[in-house]
Amino acid sequence: MIINPIIPIWAMTIISIFFLFLKRKGKISYIRQILIVILLFVINMRIMVRGDDVPTVMPKVDVLFVVDNTISMLAEDYNGNGRRIDAVKNDCKYIIGQLPEASFSVVAFGDSVQTMVPYTVDANMVVETIGLLQGQSKYHAQGTSLNEAMGAMEQILDDGRKNYKILFFISDGEVVNSEELKSHKGLDQYVDAGAVLGYGTQKGGPMKTVEYLEEESEYLYYYDNYEEKLAMSKIDEENLKRIASDFGVDYVHMTNQSEIGGTMKDLQAKVNSIELTKDMESKEGYTDIYYLFVIPLVLLLIADFIYYKRRI
Repeated sequence: MIINPIIPIWAMTIISIFFLFLKRKGKISYIRQILIVILLFVINMRIMVRGDDVPTVMPKVDVLFVVDNTISMLAEDYNGNGRRIDAVKNDCKYIIGQLPEASFSVVAFGDSVQTMVPYTVDANMVVETIGLLQGQSKYHAQGTSLNEAMGAMEQILDDGRKNYKILFFISDGEVVNSEELKSHKGLDQYVDAGAVLGYGTQKGGPMKTVEYLEEESEYLYYYDNYEEKLAMSKIDEENLKRIASDFGVDYVHMTNQSEIGGTMKDLQAKVNSIELTKDMESKEGYTDIYYLFVIPLVLLLIADFIYYKRRI
């Protein structure tokens, strides 16, 4: 058994207590009031039990977000002095909203690659997960490895799923560990559509970061010939265009959200034209039983209405 509350439990508890304090005259009336509140509370919990052959939506479109979560994505040069990572969060939310029939997965990379969310139809969870990205701390950052990210992506994309696959590779393309980006030709066989989204400017921007995650953020500095200088991160569009070429998708330099508008229209047209929205499949899962509590609730409300109608 699982629960999936419609209203947060803490909020429903406050509401229930409020109505219980509105004590009605008459013992029977108050008991009826208590039962009504209890049933409303239980219905709100949306209790679900395991059952066989539950109709389940099976999306036919997979969307993979591969997001750069390094210090450089904290650079403040998006549309003025906005942080790149904040723009990424807003743009990913927009993309998810434009593809409501898809399943989504999130992979983040820095000095290592991590699958944060496997494929799911829970769009809210995907948005919330991407919203948690805050770049790496100085202590953990060991330098961006685009080669490691690209290599791991091949394993993630070649997963045996037969769905239509859309990829969004999101980064500033900057490599700070002196590693040369290798060719990954052939990865296009795993991707049907998508785009490489580049964030940042040629002028670059400073980065506020922390030594450890609990500390207050400060601008990042480095030493050059014993002179302290403000670190600046610049976009590397050459790397991003090479990655786009390897995957056979377009490169889009993101300076505002409208830049992705044309790409999203093309993707929606492709998805709609080949009718790859979703299938219904019966499989073991969970089914709602809240309706079992609706029947006694309705009967109590009818009895309550009749009782007060007679008193008028």
